[in-house]
Amino acid sequence: MVEVTVARLGLDSATNSYVVILREKLGTRMLPIWIGKPEAESILIQMNQLKRERPLTHDLCKALINGLGGTLRRVSITRVEKSTYYAEMQLDGAKGIVELDARPSDSIAIALRLGSPIFAPEALLTVLDLDRDEDSSTASLSADGVHELSAEQLQAYLENLRPEDFGKFSP
Repeated sequence: MVEVTVARLGLDSATNSYVVILREKLGTRMLPIWIGKPEAESILIQMNQLKRERPLTHDLCKALINGLGGTLRRVSITRVEKSTYYAEMQLDGAKGIVELDARPSDSIAIALRLGSPIFAPEALLTVLDLDRDEDSSTASLSADGVHELSAEQLQAYLENLRPEDFGKFSP
């Protein structure tokens, strides 16, 4: 396992899906993982240190772990099967170390909030050709058309969210 950090988060224009790009901490290899919109927003909010009026689900997870006297020792991206990525969260609490199955996107969002390390198998890391567009504030992965969101773009996006953007729900 190799320690990785969140290098960037963007929108894959080919699939209209969000992708988080993990980069090995002491190298240049990367691991792109396609994730859902709510998790992407949560990761971006944390990466850009934006404050929300009410806590998000990942903030609640952080509060629960801290409130119960636990620590998140590490997140591990464990494998990929049929285009689905798997992860485990290693928690240390009153009953010792517990490993929980979790989605990588949720695990990453929680690890960022708790300052916990993230690891990935060396076999999943690859060298990606990143092109930087000199005329704009976006960066793209040349093969996949992934665009990075700036802090200003994220803030504008979040300010324009409406309740109906989250789907139907009953109070």
